[in-house]
Amino acid sequence: MPKVKIFADSTCDLPQEWIRDYGIGIIPLYVTFGDTTYRDGVDISVAELYAKVDKTGSLPKTAAPSPADFVQAFSPDIEAGRDIVYISLSSELSSTYQNALIAAEEFPEGKVTVVDSLNLSTGIGLQVMKAVKAAEAGKSAREIAELVTSVRPLVETEFVIDSLDYLYKGGRCSGMQNLVGSLLKIRPVIKVIDGKMTPAYKVRGKREKALEQMLNNALVNRDQMDPDLIFVTHSMADEDAQELKRILKEKTGASEVAVSDAGCVISSHCGAKTIGILYVKKP
Repeated sequence: MPKVKIFADSTCDLPQEWIRDYGIGIIPLYVTFGDTTYRDGVDISVAELYAKVDKTGSLPKTAAPSPADFVQAFSPDIEAGRDIVYISLSSELSSTYQNALIAAEEFPEGKVTVVDSLNLSTGIGLQVMKAVKAAEAGKSAREIAELVTSVRPLVETEFVIDSLDYLYKGGRCSGMQNLVGSLLKIRPVIKVIDGKMTPAYKVRGKREKALEQMLNNALVNRDQMDPDLIFVTHSMADEDAQELKRILKEKTGASEVAVSDAGCVISSHCGAKTIGILYVKKP
């Protein structure tokens, strides 16, 4: 068993079997509808989340784990003599990172190392998998944190949002933008830049056109891609994800192109049929 345990939160969107097989600790964020709060991926599924949005007509609120949640999650491994590296959701998007830092102060110095991913979804997951492999190779917590920090600016994260509805309901675009966007079939493409969700460009027309543009954007960098792992991450768009996986595998020769499902927190901000391509560039 590695001497360093790798933790992430539920927004890393890694496949459940990977989380189990690699022994990754996951700390869930919270999703709240009215007076009821659910743990992301534990008490509520993405299908259930969308059903509740359709029924209520409003989006849930999302919240970070508390410092106490982190202390509770970290304590068993610390007591077992292991060090911890926790890779968080971007500090630009959530207080998750700050709350983990507060929790780390409850343990002896150096036992818990907190790294800001400056990313979301499998943009975090790519960094987590680098950390997992380093831990398996016997690297120290400090060495793993340095590795993740060096990989962090090389992560490319791009998503096609199928509808402006969730951005509108979440207050991220105006009613007029939503109306015009719906009439013109405009699909925004989001990139993560400096830890923030940034509108990169918009594609007008059929969904296939937007997916083709995103795929082409990735393939332009095929020679610069780290060949170890590419993610196609989606919310209720498995057919499109599998087709993107097939093409990426054929065109890049990557060792692994993995499809993963976006969790409730990511889905509640982006909506159904959101789909992204995420990879690491070579140094």
